[in-house]
Amino acid sequence: MAKDLTPAALSILERLIAFDTTSRGSNLALIEWVEAYLDSHGVAHRRVPNADGTKSNLIASVGPPVEGGVVLSGHTDVVPVDGQAWSSDPFAMTLRDGRYYGRGTCDMKGFLALSLAAIPELAAGAPHKPVHLAFSYDEEIGCLGAPSMIEVIARELPKPALVVVGEPTEMVAVNGHKGIATFTVTVHGREAHSSQTQQGVSAIMEAVPLMASLKALGDKLEREADPASPFTPKGATLTIGVIHGGTAGNILARECHFLFDLRCPPGLDPMPLLQPFYAEVAALDARLKTRAPEAGATIHRRSLTPALAPEPNGVAEAFARRLAGDNGPPRAVSFAAEGGQFQEAGFSTVMCGPGSIAQAHQPDEFVEAAQMERGATFMRRLIEWAQP
Repeated sequence: MAKDLTPAALSILERLIAFDTTSRGSNLALIEWVEAYLDSHGVAHRRVPNADGTKSNLIASVGPPVEGGVVLSGHTDVVPVDGQAWSSDPFAMTLRDGRYYGRGTCDMKGFLALSLAAIPELAAGAPHKPVHLAFSYDEEIGCLGAPSMIEVIARELPKPALVVVGEPTEMVAVNGHKGIATFTVTVHGREAHSSQTQQGVSAIMEAVPLMASLKALGDKLEREADPASPFTPKGATLTIGVIHGGTAGNILARECHFLFDLRCPPGLDPMPLLQPFYAEVAALDARLKTRAPEAGATIHRRSLTPALAPEPNGVAEAFARRLAGDNGPPRAVSFAAEGGQFQEAGFSTVMCGPGSIAQAHQPDEFVEAAQMERGATFMRRLIEWAQP
């Protein structure tokens, strides 16, 4: 009887959760642990680091160097726990009522743990097709790490047949996701006493109309959403997520900056939608400089992650459905991942992983034990596929 991979996956998950890989920090401690684990099973691996070497992607391959393999892709970073009311230590996995709690249990170290749990049998057997692991950094701040990793996979590996991105989909196949573009807007002003508005420029007051324009655009996109869209919400969405600025209530703010994201379904390019806003920022920049040379306004695009478009007769979707035992209707999700980046590079791609997006990014994030068991069954079938 085939060995249940669930206990091994949970043991690995407990180790992965203990690494604080919040995107603002480094993921190298986790990468080093995974490398040691792979070394213990004789599995080749390589890093694809960021520019300053503080973070890294990791690629590993088990099986023969031939085409037709499967890539299991997932991100190592997690979102912050700052200000969230957790019932237990977010970096210590805790079991309560059939749920495993901890930051990243759902999004998405559970899938990483399941992938790693399959490695010993794959390495000890004689697979006829390779299985590749592709673990990235900085997914949570715009899928910033994955492009360089995907470039190496496309250039150096025998072409894989498909990619499974293990985002939390409750272990069902998802064939589409929205893209995400993220931006930082910065307004510089001139400090002065708040009673002497003629002497300064309040960066916050000048930023307010920009934010109002984005709110109006978000409302317009909601009104114009295609009612036949498979996404929820159906159309593109725009949200301002962070605002910083000012020193005190009686000082005209020297600086204000805010971050926003625009999530578009397949076929909708975010940049043309924002052309009027770019023009508005440029006009404000010119206007402020006439009042104070040091004042101005800028917009910087932080990321531009493409959507994952449903593939007619998709190879990856059919593969994931078979391994997951999924016979349900086609599904699409509104959150973004590296799926669109893999697809843009020419790979058939699907998303399928344990947990629900409803638990992601929340205090007391969890993955259900039953989801990990379903994921273990998926990996068992993957092993059987690789070495029949």
